[in-house]
Amino acid sequence: MTLTNLVGRSLEQIEPDSAVIMRLLTAAERNITDARITQISTENRFDAAYKAIMQLANAALQANGYRTLTSTPGHHRTMIQLLGKTAGIDSNTMIVLDALRKQRNVADYSGDIVPESAMKECIDQAEGLLIKVKDWLSKNRADLLE
Repeated sequence: MTLTNLVGRSLEQIEPDSAVIMRLLTAAERNITDARITQISTENRFDAAYKAIMQLANAALQANGYRTLTSTPGHHRTMIQLLGKTAGIDSNTMIVLDALRKQRNVADYSGDIVPESAMKECIDQAEGLLIKVKDWLSKNRADLLE
């Protein structure tokens, strides 16, 4: 499946905007910093790291000229599943990111406690994704980093 095949179903085409990409990268960096604050709860640290992952996945998607249709369910899942196409992320990493998405849903919608191990994994994954997305952008869309 290509990104173009998803237009109208879960994606829409857009013109990549360097200002938006830079804001998403900056926001992701800020959320990773917040996730490292040990004085806040495990759940809030997890949420901040997960938010950074979504901002990075969104930046990669938008750099490719697409945006999810947020009016349709599953836009977080879509952004994660497309990271292989949008930023060259390997399938093992996408599996871990999807597991973190599921953990986030359980915590948000049923009030379950986030295990410390999941919070640490989420921070690690956010930090790694930041490096990978920035690297992909610098190699493939350096014009968006100006």
